[in-house]
Amino acid sequence: MKILAIDPGFERVGTAIIEHHIKGKDVLVYSNCFKTSADIPFHQRLAFIGEEVNRLIKKYNPKALAIEKLYFTTNQKTVMNVAEARGVIMYCASSKNLSIFEYTPPSIKLAVTGYGKASKDMVIRMVPKLIEMKTVTNSDDELDAIAIGLTCLACEKLILDQLDKG
Repeated sequence: MKILAIDPGFERVGTAIIEHHIKGKDVLVYSNCFKTSADIPFHQRLAFIGEEVNRLIKKYNPKALAIEKLYFTTNQKTVMNVAEARGVIMYCASSKNLSIFEYTPPSIKLAVTGYGKASKDMVIRMVPKLIEMKTVTNSDDELDAIAIGLTCLACEKLILDQLDKG
């Protein structure tokens, strides 16, 4: 059973497909940092994000979406734009009947490192230790997406196992 994990954004969207195995080590099937251009209108950027999410769903047939929840920042315009991108992503997943799981940054850090206030570097160092990766990426957005997927595996194991059987 596969999970689509996404680190949402509107300029850069980290994506990962993780194959969950009831027995054995989970495997990173695909990861990427999807980018949209600041030279095009925002609504078109959202459309491109939706098209990419739909492409991944069609190609990999995941059963679940794992996505990061928004944390408030001082830049409200950025938060609003990321919220709109999250809405597009969640709509795409919902329209394809994927189960949706959301995680806060501290819960992701806790699941991946064992410490909810871990540094980004600690998360980056732990990701390759927790999942079989054929290639290693240096993209923070991809690694964040993988960490979100790993959080889903850690937190929703029973639900995911039921999805896999059904």
